[in-house]
Amino acid sequence: MPINNTLRAALVSAREAALSEYVVEWAGHRVQSIRRGFMTAVHNSGLKKVTQHTLRHTAAVHMAEAGVDMELIAQYLGHSNTQITRSVYARFSPDYMAKAAAALEFGSVSQVQ
Repeated sequence: MPINNTLRAALVSAREAALSEYVVEWAGHRVQSIRRGFMTAVHNSGLKKVTQHTLRHTAAVHMAEAGVDMELIAQYLGHSNTQITRSVYARFSPDYMAKAAAALEFGSVSQVQ
């Protein structure tokens, strides 16, 4: 799975600061449950109804807003059917419904008062 430069830098930094052989650790020991740590962080931050799926959804929305092709987003998320991805995330694409809006152009914009 490709990662971006920001994540790579965070992982390198975590590795350099690690107290054990594990990159993801707590007090020098392997983290047993990412989910428990994540939920503790959510609770401590005061956020409500945030799950790991929230992060996945947010990542997909950012990709769609950046104009990433729906097929690439589907592959990145591991969706076997791009229709699922399209039905959930297409509305976040900058060109979503652009063709429909363009069909309503009946004259030049300067003629509209």
